[in-house]
Amino acid sequence: MNIQCIWQAATHNAFTDLIAWQDALWCVFREGSAHVSADGAFRLLRSIDQGQHWQSVALITHPSADLRDAKFSLLTDGRLMLYGAGALHDNSQQSHQSFAWFSADGLYWSDAVTIGEPNIWIWRLNWQQHQGLALGYKCGGEPRFVRAYTTENGIDFQPITPDIYSSSYANESGLVFATDGTALCLLRRDPEHGLFGQAKPPYNEWHWQDIGCRIGGPQWLALADGRLLACVRLYDERIRTSLCWVDRHSGQLTEWQALPSGGDCSYAGMVLQDKQLYISYYSSHEGQSRIYLATLLL
Repeated sequence: MNIQCIWQAATHNAFTDLIAWQDALWCVFREGSAHVSADGAFRLLRSIDQGQHWQSVALITHPSADLRDAKFSLLTDGRLMLYGAGALHDNSQQSHQSFAWFSADGLYWSDAVTIGEPNIWIWRLNWQQHQGLALGYKCGGEPRFVRAYTTENGIDFQPITPDIYSSSYANESGLVFATDGTALCLLRRDPEHGLFGQAKPPYNEWHWQDIGCRIGGPQWLALADGRLLACVRLYDERIRTSLCWVDRHSGQLTEWQALPSGGDCSYAGMVLQDKQLYISYYSSHEGQSRIYLATLLL
């Protein structure tokens, strides 16, 4: 495994995502003056040499919000979508709003577009052919729930009822599709163990299993042989960012390899090209929270 720091310019650098698009790797993350601060912005980096060198290509800000937890999605028309939540400076009416931006080249981006419902943090969006499935969670107190949405364009999100989970404080999620169209969800709960969920179209009935541990910042992918590989924050013994296998039948999570990490960390992006796995994540194990890229062969 190879590990390199790819960004540390801001006081606090965190919450990454990663995508392969237009013959390059793209990494996005939040930079700001603290883990929670009013000046959160999205920094975009691009690498045209398989992650060896990175160049900053864009910085996205919003005048009314601390931008948080940026993620990529590739639209069916070939454009790149960037989305995340805004913690609003004026929270007299609502505390959070999800936003999206769109680009044909990754360098020039549209203005922010409001997506989803007020106080619903759209956390993960994945595509099954021409239909997008998005999961979001309720911010700002009771009632707590996770809601699923469908979208065809990354702008209009239609809720799927009933809510897919509402028994405790469930929030962040990883989302992948099995070859038969079944949606698989890795769901964070606090302070309980995470959950492994499955649902067949139209994704309104979910089956949940306890994964056996508490997790944070879940992201995962399905390998060609059907195995499920996740990158999560683990809390037992010491906080760390780790690669873990998820059993499709039992839902149990098994740690495989810990990445150099500690303290304020995790929130990975994952890209698999042939057998080369690229993982973006952040960590504060060297003092300042920095953005790292791990590469390894599977």
